[in-house]
Amino acid sequence: MTAAPPVLIVWHSRTGGSEALARAAAAGAPTARLIAAEAVTPGDLCAAAGYLFVGPENLAALSGAMKEMFDRCYYPCLGRIEGHPYATIICAGSDGEGAQRQLDRIANGWRLKRVADPLIVNTAAQTPQAILAPKTIPADRLAEARDLGAALAEGLAAGIF
Repeated sequence: MTAAPPVLIVWHSRTGGSEALARAAAAGAPTARLIAAEAVTPGDLCAAAGYLFVGPENLAALSGAMKEMFDRCYYPCLGRIEGHPYATIICAGSDGEGAQRQLDRIANGWRLKRVADPLIVNTAAQTPQAILAPKTIPADRLAEARDLGAALAEGLAAGIF
């Protein structure tokens, strides 16, 4: 019996918050492939058994780099990854819901299956200085990301998803 392809963790971060969350999730899923959004190819998505998308919310939407990854990979993967499980982590300054809705609409178009509640981490960055500053994610939120990565990987390994 061969092992299922690993979880693909796709991330983008400008100030370090989303990257820290993605790395924490990968620590919980040791067989996961962690790839920055700008380096992801349609082949990476098609080779994975499931996905964890981790990115920041910028101006109430997904960051441009995450959106560009979806734009670049959407049609080459359409019809090839239906039913794959996915989960999300959004790093936001206040709300995160706009980016989450946008990502879910894209995942719906691919016919992916959400297998965990969205994880939205609010950094409370509201001033230009705070928004542009490097982010430090609290240990309890990093633990949530690690647990989400572990749950996704274990669910795939057990054939639950």
